[in-house]
Amino acid sequence: MNGRAAQKAENIELVVLDIDGVMTDGTLLYGDGEMAEMKSFNIKDGLGIKLLQRYGIDIAIITGRRSSAVERRAAELGIETLVQGREDKGAALRELLDTRQLAAASVAYMGDDLPDLAALRLAGLSACPSDAATKVLESVDWIAPHSGGHGAVRALADFILGAKGHLADLYGSY
Repeated sequence: MNGRAAQKAENIELVVLDIDGVMTDGTLLYGDGEMAEMKSFNIKDGLGIKLLQRYGIDIAIITGRRSSAVERRAAELGIETLVQGREDKGAALRELLDTRQLAAASVAYMGDDLPDLAALRLAGLSACPSDAATKVLESVDWIAPHSGGHGAVRALADFILGAKGHLADLYGSY
């Protein structure tokens, strides 16, 4: 476990996630006619989110695109803070911190590409999937062992819960 990142993870109260390239593999599926955009989400990431919530860690989403599929997935997971259509993710994260009166040190942000850099720099714990853009990989505190949409969020959940000392209790509950 990365020592510096693990120390930062001990203080996390809120995990903020990008969607495309983090909770999905970044592929956009379009159909002919009136068919809506489709996204594929990983069930392991969903459980990771639920586990974080079980231990009192809140989840928020900030994404540059708008999607009804994201609204549905957020609702299924009990994620109440969903910010869509915000390309300036750093400003969106700053507003979220101000609204909740949270210190940046208590927030983890996971992003995968250049529009995420400002938010990654602001967050107390910055993280990305293993297939993130090179500049993001060079800039973060922690890199998931999985790519976006393939368990990266679950790995982040396990990392944070491990740093907080919850994994033994968690595993024992199953």
